[in-house]
Amino acid sequence: MARDFVLPEVSEGVTEADVSEVLVAEGDTVEENQVVVEVETEKAVAPVEIPFAGKVTKVHVAPGDTVKIGAPLMTVEPSGVSKGDGGGDATPDAAAAPQKAEQPTAANTPAEAAAPGDGDKARTGDYDTAADPFDDVRPEGAPTPKNELPEGAYDVVVLGGGPGGYPAAFEAADRGMKVALIDENPKFGGVCLRVGCIPSKTLLHVAKLLHEAEEAEQWGIHFEKPTIDLAKLRDFKSGVVNKLTGGVSQLGKGRGVEMIEGRGTLTGSNSLTVKGPDGKERELHFARCIVAVGSQPAVPKIFDIGDDRVMNSTGALELKDVPEKLLVVGGGYIGLEMGSVYAALGSKVTVVEMTDGLLPGADRDLVKPLQTRIEQAFDRVLLNTKVESLEATDGGIKATLSGEQIEGGSRTESFDRVLIAIGRRPNGKTCGVETTKAEVDDRGFVVVNRRMETADPNILAIGDVAGEPMLAHKATREAKIAVETIAGEDAVFDNRGVPAVVFTDPELAWVGLTESEAQRDGVKVTVARFPWGASGRAQTIDRTDGLTKLICDPESGRILGVGIVGANAGELIAEGTLAVEMGAVAADLAETIHAHPTLSETLMEGGEAVFGQATHYFKKKR
Repeated sequence: MARDFVLPEVSEGVTEADVSEVLVAEGDTVEENQVVVEVETEKAVAPVEIPFAGKVTKVHVAPGDTVKIGAPLMTVEPSGVSKGDGGGDATPDAAAAPQKAEQPTAANTPAEAAAPGDGDKARTGDYDTAADPFDDVRPEGAPTPKNELPEGAYDVVVLGGGPGGYPAAFEAADRGMKVALIDENPKFGGVCLRVGCIPSKTLLHVAKLLHEAEEAEQWGIHFEKPTIDLAKLRDFKSGVVNKLTGGVSQLGKGRGVEMIEGRGTLTGSNSLTVKGPDGKERELHFARCIVAVGSQPAVPKIFDIGDDRVMNSTGALELKDVPEKLLVVGGGYIGLEMGSVYAALGSKVTVVEMTDGLLPGADRDLVKPLQTRIEQAFDRVLLNTKVESLEATDGGIKATLSGEQIEGGSRTESFDRVLIAIGRRPNGKTCGVETTKAEVDDRGFVVVNRRMETADPNILAIGDVAGEPMLAHKATREAKIAVETIAGEDAVFDNRGVPAVVFTDPELAWVGLTESEAQRDGVKVTVARFPWGASGRAQTIDRTDGLTKLICDPESGRILGVGIVGANAGELIAEGTLAVEMGAVAADLAETIHAHPTLSETLMEGGEAVFGQATHYFKKKR
């Protein structure tokens, strides 16, 4: 009996797709898992495979058609045994049922999707090739030739599907390699997309909106006190996450990457096992493996009391409720970002930091405006303070606090929830690296050189597990380096600056050398500060609490570092990063026309202030 093959789910959250090409015609015989149609969404062109064999009796779509998930693509007279996916009897029910697409592999992906493009040629960085790029790590021997591996072995297996892992897999596939990407979560994208950068910034956007509604009173605009539908807010956050993680899966499948759900564990220099969600294990062989298993929240045993009211960052993002009193342990970026969210939603937030300042390690000039605003938004900010213990009670979590700001030196208080935000630890000891020649240090970092190589010639590592700073964008850059290394190119991580952003209100962002680092290392620098009170654009948005800071070489004027605190600092730092990376001098910024009125002008006027006077800010020379 004829069956309709319907458009399967090509990506999570996608309800329809545009047909870009129909690869079969009426009367053609199709094989099981043959690509019969290509569809396009906002993310990519994805191949659609038919999971059963047969003869095409009717094609229902043409290039340019917009087709909803579950709508029929073609009618096929089946032959042989069907897997049952993606088709059914030619009835309205069968046509309406959404189905899942089979996962393409390099073997069944069209050649045009798997072949390297014209632009994939060897690239040489601007580093000194005479210098030793290997640091203290040199691979022992040469990589294993693929012809010495079992049939079906992959060119590259990437262990971990986060912001380092999936770009590495995509880059390798774009170069024509046979690639598998393994992640134990069905939603690819890693911590960043699922329970890190993306959901936290979604909630921080809401927090900013609530703050601006309050501030509007000063501008003559009154809003009634907002009501918060927590369930709808969670749905909004989850929708953003699902759309992006679904997009990663679609992009991978479109490139012919085999996306494997399961926990991967290395068993040697050319093999690993994958334990799937059903508990079954399979063994894979590879010529090269890129370890990109990331990191996890650090929770000391003293705080691990077995009560879900004590949360890490992942638990905080679940947004189960808005506690009346929230204790945040740690005054770093995670604690301040999530504390800001809960404070905006109505919690009385107490943040405890054991050092003498928030955001330890960040430039104090940048932290000062943020700390002023945090102290207004939070219930308390306790510096030089420790949490000695936590105890679960029916009435809340009792925390014993000690420090200079605690009356009597120590006291016990009760909180509805506690967020532990004292950092993250790498997952290098969790994935079988010890079965290879690669080394893992005491902290859990896989030891690599600037080519992302380990001591094992078949194993590379990138991202959080390969060393600090633990930032998603650093991992993405390292992914490119790792694949270029595998391809035999002259590749090395030689970036001069990795930008860091704290998405609080105001935002902090910096790149390159900081003033405190220069003082610590005895580096002579010229420092230029441009206060945002002198910015016309900052005045128009009533955010004059910002500052733009340039750190320059006093002789050449070369920009060694940039720091910004203020609205949209995370966006503005891109120009600073480019200046540091390209070795620009202050005059380059000063003489580049910046649109007026914009906050980016603060970089231009900061450049003017290095050796002269900024147009809109005058400071007498000593």
